[in-house]
Amino acid sequence: MLSQVAQTMHKFVKQCENKQVLNLYNQIEQGKMLRSKLILLIAGQTPQAVELCAVVELIHLSSLLHDDVLDEASTRRGKPTIHILFDTKTAIMLGDVLYSKAFSQLSLIHKDVAYCISSAVTALSIGELLDIELSKSFNTNQELYMDMINKKTASLIEASTKSAAILSNKDRDKFAIYGKSLGLSFQIIDDILDITQNSETLGKPAMSDFKDGKTTLSYMLLYQELSNDDKTKLKSYFKKSLTKDELSWIKNNMTKHDILNKTKQIARQLAQNGLNAIKNEQNKKLFDIINDILNRER
Repeated sequence: MLSQVAQTMHKFVKQCENKQVLNLYNQIEQGKMLRSKLILLIAGQTPQAVELCAVVELIHLSSLLHDDVLDEASTRRGKPTIHILFDTKTAIMLGDVLYSKAFSQLSLIHKDVAYCISSAVTALSIGELLDIELSKSFNTNQELYMDMINKKTASLIEASTKSAAILSNKDRDKFAIYGKSLGLSFQIIDDILDITQNSETLGKPAMSDFKDGKTTLSYMLLYQELSNDDKTKLKSYFKKSLTKDELSWIKNNMTKHDILNKTKQIARQLAQNGLNAIKNEQNKKLFDIINDILNRER
C-alpha cells in the first residue's frame, strides 16, 4: 500500500506541471513513511487515507528540505542533500512548492483533518525556530528541549494519527496521545543513535548533533552527573569539531554514568503512555511500531 502512497505523491507533484520541480522531486531520497504506515493502520487502506498519506509525506519532505538547509547538512540517508546537489535557493523553493501543493490537496479532505494537519505544520515551523534559538548556547533545560521536539517532530506524527482517527470515526484524542508519545520517543531514540552509531549506519557524520549546536537529552543528563570542572569541559566542546580523544571523553563519560540507558528509559516511559492510550485497540501492529522504534539501530 505504501507504493500507492508514493504513486499518489508523484501524481500530485506532476500536477504542478513543471519539469524542473518533478526532476528535483525525483532526486529526493524517500524515507520509511512512518506517518503513512500509522495512517493506514488506523484509518484503513481507503483512497482518502492514501491521499492523506501523500499530503503528509509531501509536508514531511518539505520540512526536511528546509531542515537540511538550516542545519547545513551535506547528506541525508547517505545521499547528498538537494541544496548540495543544486543550491540553497533551489532547495528552499522546492520545499515551498511541496508545501503549497500538499495544502491545496489537503483542502479537499475533511475540514477537521485539514485543520489538524495545518495546525501541526504551524507547530512544526515554530519547532524549527525553537531549535535554532536553542542551538545558540549549551541548553540545560529539559523542558525547553521536550517542547522543541514535541513541536518539531511529534506534532506531525500526532496530527497524522489523530487525522486517521477522524477519517475512520475513532477516538481522536487517544490516537493523538499515541502519536505524540510515539513522536517524542522517536526523536529521543534518533538523538541517541547520533551518539552510538557510525557514519555508515546514520548516513551522516556520527556525533554531529553536538557539533551542530543540538544539546540533546543525553548531553543534558550527562551534564547533571559531571563535576563542575567536567561540566565546564563538556560545554567547551559545544559546537566544536572534536578530536578523537575529545569524542572518546564524551563517550566514556556517557558509559560511566549510564547516560544512554537513562535516556532510553525516558523514551520507554513516553512510549508506554502511547501504548496505554490504545490498550483496548485490537491492532497489534500499532504496538509493534512503537517497540520497533525503541529498538531501532538506524
